[in-house]
Amino acid sequence: MRIIGIDPGLNITGYGVVELSSGGVKILEAGTVEPKRTDPFEARLFKIHHHITGILEAQKPDLVVLEKLYAHYKHPATAAVLGHARGVICLCAAQQKIKLVEHSVKRVRKALTGNGNATKIQIQDFVKRVLNIKSPGFRLDASDALALALGQAHMLRYKLT
Repeated sequence: MRIIGIDPGLNITGYGVVELSSGGVKILEAGTVEPKRTDPFEARLFKIHHHITGILEAQKPDLVVLEKLYAHYKHPATAAVLGHARGVICLCAAQQKIKLVEHSVKRVRKALTGNGNATKIQIQDFVKRVLNIKSPGFRLDASDALALALGQAHMLRYKLT
């Protein structure tokens, strides 16, 4: 089974693809989509759509795991902008006929580390250790996306046993 986790953002969208087998979990691909901040809004959304579609076509995942929208009451406009990026990613999954599930950051962090309040750095360290990633330039957005995929893998395994 292949799972892609996606950490949506208008400035940086992280993604990570893992494959589950009887031998465990291995990373297939991870990275970020980074539209130019100076591009018009619709061009930034198009870039996210174009890149995520390409990754879905190339990797052929069985499941897309998307980070649930979290809206802080002090920053409602941020949630609206993030909603556009999430909508584009949902569209990509629908166009490729790939099942999509959503999880909150806290749920994934709790599933992986036992602590729903683990920091981004703690999650990145966990992901790097589990997937044996040595790259010093590994972006937080990519590790967050891989954490979504790993969290889903863990939850599936827990459900099946």
